[in-house]
Amino acid sequence: MIHEGVDNSKRQFLTTALTVVGAVGTGYLAVPFLSQMQPSAKAMAAGAPVEVDISKIEPGQLIRVAWRGKPVWVLSRTPEVINVLENETAKLADPNSHDSNQPEDSNNPLRSIKPEIFVAVGLCTHLGCSPTFRPEIAPNDLGPDWKGGFFCPCHGSGFDLAGRVYRSVPAPTNLDVPPYRYITDTLIIVGEESTEASA
Repeated sequence: MIHEGVDNSKRQFLTTALTVVGAVGTGYLAVPFLSQMQPSAKAMAAGAPVEVDISKIEPGQLIRVAWRGKPVWVLSRTPEVINVLENETAKLADPNSHDSNQPEDSNNPLRSIKPEIFVAVGLCTHLGCSPTFRPEIAPNDLGPDWKGGFFCPCHGSGFDLAGRVYRSVPAPTNLDVPPYRYITDTLIIVGEESTEASA
């Protein structure tokens, strides 16, 4: 056997070159595979918190935003509405929200951090229809006892302007209040708990 002419430096160079090319190739194959396991930008945005500017909301006005694919209502309540909410509780199924879903800092009769701003998920707790905003007092179609609120046209459930459900309707619980917090007096963020609630 003749081993003359074998160049070990060439062999070392080829081994190193093939190792580098193999590592680069493996990286090119692994990156797309691993990146597809990450949630898409659309999926991440769907669950991301949403900032809501409430500086231009007029008293009595409702604005709508989307959070996690659901409608979220932000309502500016007047002092008159707040007074009615505090005194008209006899017809409500759960006036103190014991069986309802809301963050700790909204677990009060008005179901809000600040009395004048109400935030709720705009889906009926019966079958998920979106109730209509009916702020008028005693309209013909809802009767003389209606003090303003949210009415679900799908099956007739009614909620007051704190999202509390009336008795003897299909909806089993009050409207859900999502986690939210104030960044400033005129800016809230839906989808994040208040730091005061966790403290």
